[in-house]
Amino acid sequence: MDANYFVYQTPQFRVLSDQQIEKVYQATLECLHRTGVNVLNAEARELLAAAGAHVDGVRVRFPPHIIQDGVAANPRSFALWGRDPNHRMQIVPDRVYFGPGPTCTYFIDPQTGERRKSRRGDPGLTALICDALDNIDYVMSLSLIDDVHHRLAPVYEFAEMVANTGKPVLAWAYSVDNVSDIYQIALAAAGGEEAFRARPFFALFSTFQAPLQHTDDELASVFWAAERGLPIIYIGGGTAGLTSPVTGAGTLVISLAGALSGLAIIHLKQRGAAVCLGCVPEAVDLRTSRPAYGSPEMSLYSAAMSDIFRYLGLPLMGTAGASEAKVLDLQAAVESTVQVILSGLSGATLVHDVGFLDCADIGSLEMLVMNDEIIAMARRIMRGIEVSDDTLMLDLIDQVGPGGEFLSTRETAKRCREEIWTPTLTDRSAWVNWESAGAQTMHDRIRAKVAELLANHRPPPLPEGAAERIQAVLEAAEARVK
Repeated sequence: MDANYFVYQTPQFRVLSDQQIEKVYQATLECLHRTGVNVLNAEARELLAAAGAHVDGVRVRFPPHIIQDGVAANPRSFALWGRDPNHRMQIVPDRVYFGPGPTCTYFIDPQTGERRKSRRGDPGLTALICDALDNIDYVMSLSLIDDVHHRLAPVYEFAEMVANTGKPVLAWAYSVDNVSDIYQIALAAAGGEEAFRARPFFALFSTFQAPLQHTDDELASVFWAAERGLPIIYIGGGTAGLTSPVTGAGTLVISLAGALSGLAIIHLKQRGAAVCLGCVPEAVDLRTSRPAYGSPEMSLYSAAMSDIFRYLGLPLMGTAGASEAKVLDLQAAVESTVQVILSGLSGATLVHDVGFLDCADIGSLEMLVMNDEIIAMARRIMRGIEVSDDTLMLDLIDQVGPGGEFLSTRETAKRCREEIWTPTLTDRSAWVNWESAGAQTMHDRIRAKVAELLANHRPPPLPEGAAERIQAVLEAAEARVK
């Protein structure tokens, strides 16, 4: 009997060898022991001192066992739900999910096409489009609204997102007060604390700073979340030549040191907390000194981080679907495609920033829709080729024989949709048919799809009374900051 009857190899892209991964990891442990990091949260420093770290003011140097214990304490897998339980995500290495990012100062108005300041309503539109797109798995705001009190932007954004999607939401925050307000909104949307704790549908997205620094507010926020069992995304990185060494290897060390020291701190506070670390390791543009979000180096470094995190058995948040382009053009398509393909094939778990333009400064719904198609193509490649007695189809080949055709066979009709990807935006028609249908460009079709989804898609409704409870949370937050 053939023990290898069914063979299915998922395509994979690797940057680092096992020996290179081990060298980067050991260099990171040495960096944390010799150089250390700035920890600006007093409680975190106390926890680290008690665990055996060397604390000198705000500088903390980590003996390797603290980092290794933090890695060992992290769950190898955890679930993040949507309000619609069909949108459950299992956060585990090599299972890839795509979504947008937060904090864009500007937004492409879907009605006028103008670049304008992000404002109330934009996070809700983003969530609605994400909810409708098959290949966008979770929601972030794609905007930093500026028409509310500046300290409450994350709270208002979350309130809009959770009302307009049944998919998981990643929420960011400035402070513990923000996290507490967001948590209360989530309880209202879930119909109560018991229902939310059974199926948490948001995770806290928080950041560490390069090079080698953890801020007071960010650590206070993740501590609050960890104590309540909320999943945490803790992400940072380094810009090669700016906030990290100009070499790729040095940038990996800076990024990994920030991530692993943050992981260790979180587990000293709440051992076993569900944490997904993340990195946005990019290069500086040598002409402008801006981070180059669409550079090949970012995709290369991100794939290398995926190699390292797979070695450590940890999930990773990566980056793709973003561009330095200022509008949806050929540059945006090229940069997005390279990023999505490499992120998918390298196995990053949560891939964010889909929909970014202009170095993460502009959010675009059109960019989201275009990338939904790119992700669909990438996922077909990631699915690979099934090799089995059934798929080799030797009996069918013998039946059809030389000079025959397979189009009319029952096997083709049965399997064609699962074997051959069908686009929703890409045009494959003959010129005469394309011309007679209006000669639409890809951009024309993207605009039309955005308009159709905004007009017709309906997210799952909130529970009865939830909207009023959410409004009460917002009003209480407003009263607090006045």
